[in-house]
Amino acid sequence: MTISTLKWTIDHYHQAIEAGVFDDVRIELLNGELVEMPIEGVPHAGWCSSGGDYLRRQLRDRAIVRDGHPVTLPGNSEPEPDLAIVERLDDSYIKHHPYPEDIFGLIEYSEFSLEKDLKLKTRIYAELIR
Repeated sequence: MTISTLKWTIDHYHQAIEAGVFDDVRIELLNGELVEMPIEGVPHAGWCSSGGDYLRRQLRDRAIVRDGHPVTLPGNSEPEPDLAIVERLDDSYIKHHPYPEDIFGLIEYSEFSLEKDLKLKTRIYAELIR
């Protein structure tokens, strides 16, 4: 017997989110798989806030700094980086999350997720610079 797992598409993932399937679960879509996100600890929250504030001061109105919000990437991935520096668009990402062409930089702080960030997310993020 062969065991196979169900791969999620971004469209199916969005449908499940809108239906409330994941309301009580912290997950992100990475390479078509649902991956649990650890609870954010106090140091992690502090690093994200401080880093985001610093970037906003430096960038002013040249870019948007998004804190812990999804970005839509190839390969059925919609990670939630701790900070994303993205292009300013007129719709302010109301219609969709930032796509690769909108992204200037992504930052991850790894308090409890170092292995996932180094082994999985870096490969997904590296696709942006190819």
